[in-house]
Amino acid sequence: MAVGKICNHDVVVAAQTLSVRDAAELMRVHHVGDLVVIDADNGHRRPVGIVTDRDVIVEVVAAGVNPEALTVADIMTPELATVRESEGVFEALRHMRDKGVRRMPVVDREGGLVGILTLDDLLSLLAEEMTEMAKLVSHERQREANARR
Repeated sequence: MAVGKICNHDVVVAAQTLSVRDAAELMRVHHVGDLVVIDADNGHRRPVGIVTDRDVIVEVVAAGVNPEALTVADIMTPELATVRESEGVFEALRHMRDKGVRRMPVVDREGGLVGILTLDDLLSLLAEEMTEMAKLVSHERQREANARR
């Protein structure tokens, strides 16, 4: 299954110039733990970084820095790992593991933002598939028991 089909397409984004304080407010309002930092040129939203609630805590709050004095560009993860929307789930999971990340922006062929894939998304998908497999085993046993009566 392609990650473009299962990723969250409702991504909360931020410009690089947004203050960390405003970024934290965006996360709070939208109930998310991350913002995809974009470079928007000609209406094309290209992800250039990601800021997580952990970044805000570790880089700003714990360091005692004024959140109004920093922008998301100052604290974002600059070496952004992305995955193409056409990639399979297994490949995306392997890429996330190799990069040591729990969330990854999903991009189209031109590098434009399509969505975001999180470890939570993958765990939910796996749980659904495992449930279906368990149902299959149960139904198979029942079918066999009925056939032998």
